[in-house]
Amino acid sequence: MPELSESPSQPVRGLQRSEATARADLLVVDSYDVTLDLASSEETFGSLTRIGLTSHAGSTFLDLKPASVRSITLDDRELDVDQLRDGRLPLELTAGRHELVVDAVMRFRNDGEGLHRSVDPADGRHYVYGMSFMDAAPSIFACFDQPDLKAPYTFHVRAPHDWVVVGNAPASNPEPGVWELEPTQPLSTYFVTLVAGPYHLVRDEHDGIALGLSARQSIAADLERDADELLTMTKQCFDEFHRLFDIRYPFGDYHQAFVPEFNAGAMENPGCVTFRDPLVFTSKVTRGVRIQRATTVAHEMAHQWFGNITTPRWWDDLWLNESFAEYMGVRVTAAVTEYDDAWVQNSFARRQWGLVADQRPSTHSVAGNGEEDALAALQNFDGISYAKGSSILKQLAARLGDEVFLEGVRDHLTRHRFGNATMHDLFASWTRAGAGGFDSFSREWLVTAGPDRLALDRTAGELVRTPPAAHPADRSHSLRLAVAPAGGDWSPVDVEVTGERTPVPVPDGDAVLIDPWEDSWAACLADKTTLALLPDLVTRTEDPMLRAGIWNSVRSGFHHAEVDPDAVVDLAEAWLPVETQDAGLTYTTPWLLRSAVSLSSDPESSAARLHRAALSAARAHEAGSTLQLGSMQTTVATAADEQLLRGWLAGRDLPDGLEMDLELRWRIWVRLAVLGVTDRAELDAALDEEPTAVSRVEHTRAVVSLPTVEAKEFAFERFTGAVSVANYELRAAGLGMWREGQEELLAPYVERYAAELPTAARAHSGWVQADVAEDFFPACMVSDEAMALLAPLRTSDDLPAPVRRRVTDAVDELERRRAVIARFGRA
Repeated sequence: MPELSESPSQPVRGLQRSEATARADLLVVDSYDVTLDLASSEETFGSLTRIGLTSHAGSTFLDLKPASVRSITLDDRELDVDQLRDGRLPLELTAGRHELVVDAVMRFRNDGEGLHRSVDPADGRHYVYGMSFMDAAPSIFACFDQPDLKAPYTFHVRAPHDWVVVGNAPASNPEPGVWELEPTQPLSTYFVTLVAGPYHLVRDEHDGIALGLSARQSIAADLERDADELLTMTKQCFDEFHRLFDIRYPFGDYHQAFVPEFNAGAMENPGCVTFRDPLVFTSKVTRGVRIQRATTVAHEMAHQWFGNITTPRWWDDLWLNESFAEYMGVRVTAAVTEYDDAWVQNSFARRQWGLVADQRPSTHSVAGNGEEDALAALQNFDGISYAKGSSILKQLAARLGDEVFLEGVRDHLTRHRFGNATMHDLFASWTRAGAGGFDSFSREWLVTAGPDRLALDRTAGELVRTPPAAHPADRSHSLRLAVAPAGGDWSPVDVEVTGERTPVPVPDGDAVLIDPWEDSWAACLADKTTLALLPDLVTRTEDPMLRAGIWNSVRSGFHHAEVDPDAVVDLAEAWLPVETQDAGLTYTTPWLLRSAVSLSSDPESSAARLHRAALSAARAHEAGSTLQLGSMQTTVATAADEQLLRGWLAGRDLPDGLEMDLELRWRIWVRLAVLGVTDRAELDAALDEEPTAVSRVEHTRAVVSLPTVEAKEFAFERFTGAVSVANYELRAAGLGMWREGQEELLAPYVERYAAELPTAARAHSGWVQADVAEDFFPACMVSDEAMALLAPLRTSDDLPAPVRRRVTDAVDELERRRAVIARFGRA
């Protein structure tokens, strides 16, 4: 059994589109039969794969990333294992049917990809789940890893006797430790999964579909508490998706597994969707966070149609998955669940994510993004493919009307059922459904990158549209202005933007918000007159979408260094006590503290002002409400009084009705660490007292936040890979390391980051590799010296393309922060 140097920690270039096209032309994969032995070792597992295929004559390759190989046979003929290089085994195939059998040993992983194995610190139990996305499937089983070589799968699993096994098809347990899964519908490799361990299960049924939920035993009570909400939403969404698409869910059971240390929010694996298990709430959360979970549930359900029934042929069309799932997820959540304010939450949580991504150096089109490398395409799972694409589909549905929009979708899904398709296939379906003039819409909105910038020229009485210089497009916008006089109320004004300048009726001195109801997609900036009126107007604005629109306008202006950070603080101080959507607090406050407060003329005073406003709001809101909780979270994040914080930890002086739970306690410990008024021993004791998965991650965040050399070395060892930790702890180390007010201590680490990033990139892989580069980026270091060290990374040939892309965007953000400082100054 030869040992191989190939390892998932040593990534190679991704599959090229040309290679995928050639392989798809050469062969058809008829079936996979996979046997996994998860019971023999905690480090590795046995993987026996039988692949039935039909081929034209020619050369191709098999994808395989093992720890070692026992044997590989093609039609009972032994192949030379030594030919396996960089995860690829060359194959010479004659015309006709073949059987390929690979007997290998694979490594369990701890980076959230492949077959991830996790140990729960609360009780020591082991849990496994599969994440095959993008290029991880070959580290679980031998395969032809590309989206357009679909095939049915049959799994056989040996596992410890106390484990349960769930996968893409219903499973039976004929004897202890043995699990047999039924054959699946044709699946792409990237959404094949297996979830195995001593999971706690909840089962139900709806409309002939078996439903299930699972999570770790240590959070079983929390899952039980959330189960009714989760299952109710699932049933409501199934009914609505069946009504909208008129195509039944075709993948048998529908299991939702909440798994540890998951990189994404969720993954749409047919029959067994996997979610990050912090979405099982072990502490009280705001309504905004609950809405985010609800839209995630609906998003993954939408994928059963967009992505699973019909799958993009290649990653340049990933919008056919993500933009649709994002749009339908929010739409259906708002329409049929208790969270009818989902669009408001979406505005606070996602709008700026998409707009900022669309203005970065890495911007790309929504559709047909031209990505030729599968691994590089991972970086396109961003705010453009989700938030921007969703917004454009919302526009398109309004323009075409639901009847035409949905009829085109039904035609597309039916014509390409269990197959693959391109954006042109979908365009053809919409055309058959009666969509006229679609070519110009797709050219302007779907295949051209960058947002228009819309601003009011008050002197001329015109709305000015400025297309992005690098990606010009002659777009038209159908939108509404919100106009309000000083001391008055907002009124809507319909506007059709058809050129570079559009006359608009705006009385002198009135405030104007451009597109606050998000009818279009553009960076909409408020002028000085409007900005001056907003602190008063926000206190009288009852429409929550308008309040979200206020913040999106201000944040877009700040992104372009056209809004003074002090003005942002003034607005926030007025807004905090009156916001009625805790989603606004959940998603706006972190940006306020990171951007406006830190760049204001007096950051300490600004934080103190927001602290007083948030604490007053927490005491004024209904006792025990999620608005009270959201206000308290802001209060903790801005606190500077050690005794006040420690009093809260001890349960003293809390606002009436507020409970000090695990999540809130760790927020306080992190804040004490940032202030430098606790130490490692005290943080270790807090972890020992409550050794949960949440505590372990937050302990890391707190430790690296301490203003000591030891704390920053603790973080940096994880960055370079000198100390290996699971993905959540790794990211917490990066996000907690760089703290405002610690610049003198952190200064040497800027040079070390720049020098050691290539080494650090090689120490990590896949999803985590680029995340680490971004999370550990010195975002708070705005000096000329820091910029001189960091800017050259944008063109470094020593960095993998995904890492270089993240760093380029991070440098862009640093340049924008410096532009704010240059224009408005800071203390």
